[in-house]
Amino acid sequence: MVRYLLYLFLIYIFFKQSIRELYSSLVGGSNATFIGCQLRLNLIEEEGNYNSWLSLHLSTLMLTGYKIVFQRILSLTCRRNYHESISQTLACSPFSSYSKLSALRSTFFSDPSHCSIRSHQLSTHLCHCYSFSCSLSHSSHPTGPMDLKEVLDVLEQLAPLSLAESWDNVGLLVEPIKCRPIKTILLTNDLTDSVMSEAEAMNCDLIISYHPPLFRPIKCLVSKDWKQRLVIRAIAAGIAVFSPHTSWDSVKGGVNDWLVGGVGSGKVSVLSQALSSAPQSHKLEFTARSQEELNTIMAELKGMNSGVNLQHKAVSSETDGFFISLICPDSALTPSVQTLLKHAAPSQSLSILQVKKRPLPGYGQGRLSVLDEPVTVAAAVQQMKSHLGLNHLRLALGAQQTLESTVNTVAVCAGSGGSVLNGVKADLYITGEMSHHEVLDSVAAGASVILSDHSNSERGFLAVFKKRLAVHLSNSVTVALSRADRDPLEVV
Repeated sequence: MVRYLLYLFLIYIFFKQSIRELYSSLVGGSNATFIGCQLRLNLIEEEGNYNSWLSLHLSTLMLTGYKIVFQRILSLTCRRNYHESISQTLACSPFSSYSKLSALRSTFFSDPSHCSIRSHQLSTHLCHCYSFSCSLSHSSHPTGPMDLKEVLDVLEQLAPLSLAESWDNVGLLVEPIKCRPIKTILLTNDLTDSVMSEAEAMNCDLIISYHPPLFRPIKCLVSKDWKQRLVIRAIAAGIAVFSPHTSWDSVKGGVNDWLVGGVGSGKVSVLSQALSSAPQSHKLEFTARSQEELNTIMAELKGMNSGVNLQHKAVSSETDGFFISLICPDSALTPSVQTLLKHAAPSQSLSILQVKKRPLPGYGQGRLSVLDEPVTVAAAVQQMKSHLGLNHLRLALGAQQTLESTVNTVAVCAGSGGSVLNGVKADLYITGEMSHHEVLDSVAAGASVILSDHSNSERGFLAVFKKRLAVHLSNSVTVALSRADRDPLEVV
């Protein structure tokens, strides 16, 4: 009995901590390792109908060194059938022992809530919910000083730069000549003279500026241009400058998901779907009259594209010989076509198709939310003021709409959202800025429009990202929010 009560007390302590503290408790030992791609743990209890479950998907979870502790948690929190299922999953895992700790990867943490543990002796009135989602990678969790490359790797994991728009200028924009440990990181929406002075005063090592201070190509570095002057000051102070911009807009759980959450929960979808960053490929379809000709063609193609993986499928026909479908990367397209045109049958039958890139569900620009609980336009305005920390917003009521009109659907785009929101069917648009005529078009279509000014629709996400970034950094790294950063426009 005493042992059982001791277990309950330990589990209570475990789940009263924040996600970060719980993570540290479970994997703080040198032998503890998470192996896998994604774990989603949901411990849910409903009054009168307790149901605790854990689902593993996309990969296998393995806890080495704390496997027994984990199973004890399961035994006290899950029904027997779930406990046995997870225990079997752990026992059958192909991973045995690892010494390096796997760090959390790209999925952003949600704010932790607390969970009460159910037992037969606890009141049925204790009803709490705890859920978290995390991605797992094979990189070591940092414990000591971190250099610039290590921090950049973390930023890439949280929001891959490949998600940025093709026109954008993202990534490391200024690199110091001399390498030094990253001890202080300053987050800002825009890098201005006042923000740079703030960074210099705090001996900052890395500035993460949401908007890229360098956007267009430059031919010289002179102090009379204010943006070039910032670069000169950064280099002189040994401060690195990094910009994520539209990669943060696109990533799941990023700026746009944060923005749309200001109106309330709902079923969220992406307005402009992001596509896989894999190189563009093409499908070449052609015919060959005989097996001998097919073998000759394929040998020539492989010879012209050494080191390139050419995937092909051939289907034989009694009348037409062979029909071949070949997939080649963009870099191999020209030499492959030149090779095929040397042969009579392929040159007469060749067709070239561009292979569509795979969509990335949940990633992309803009968001559309079908609200779980509809609100009025007036309520939406108040909720967004609170969410963005603003006293004033600009509102354009849609045709035939009033402040008491019901809002069921909301479309958002952080920053300047006119092009992304154009033509989207929604009761309410929320963005930083739109042109005069874009607002007129939206209103005529029946959509009300809330404008916050450009950077005000983005800046609030920095506080969220600060917490998420800190989870992945060494304790020796301090992450600070700029106090000098603000939108250049204000209501007077």
